[in-house]
Amino acid sequence: MTTAPPPPDPGMVTPFDALPSPLDAVPELRAAARWMIASFGVVGAALVGGGPLVAVGKVHGLGEALVAGGALLVALTGVCLAVWQVSRVLVPPITTTATLNTPAARGLRELIDASPADFFGSAATDIDDLLRHRAVAVNIHRALTTESDPTRRAHLHRHLDRAKTNITRTDPFVRWLLAMAHVWQIRVAFQEARRWCVLAVTLVATGAVAFLTVTGGGG
Repeated sequence: MTTAPPPPDPGMVTPFDALPSPLDAVPELRAAARWMIASFGVVGAALVGGGPLVAVGKVHGLGEALVAGGALLVALTGVCLAVWQVSRVLVPPITTTATLNTPAARGLRELIDASPADFFGSAATDIDDLLRHRAVAVNIHRALTTESDPTRRAHLHRHLDRAKTNITRTDPFVRWLLAMAHVWQIRVAFQEARRWCVLAVTLVATGAVAFLTVTGGGG
């Protein structure tokens, strides 16, 4: 049975030790998302409130009724679209090392690859180099489960110990990288939600103007 790797060196200094944790940005991003949802919720409440019901009484004929109903539906669709998209920001993403290969983390990888020394110092040349020690340790462990020759097992154990040492050395960077990837996913979701909100505002405005035009002309 192999022994657990030693704890990280408390004296190890990383390039970002003086900076706040990336996770500190999560509450602010989600607070902004809640504010956006509340704002569109107020708009939705106004659309289905007493005002439109009173205005419907000014509609004359089936044609105007269809236009007014369609306009109100368009406006409500905009509200629902915005709330749906913004609510994705509030869903905690699952973050693993595999997340770093997803489209959501592409911008983060490009940022790090442009200047890996600023992020990892001399610990790694890129993200793949930072994570390869874990893959090496897993492969060695698998080889040990099937190896029966004592000499080869001793050789594998030496390589496993070296891999564990490298894992311990790079652990602070991996933890920071996963924290950054977690926030990055929320950031990407928030940016996408803002773009959808632009469309939602357009739908709400178009539907509201069309509804008010029909109901105002009916009187």
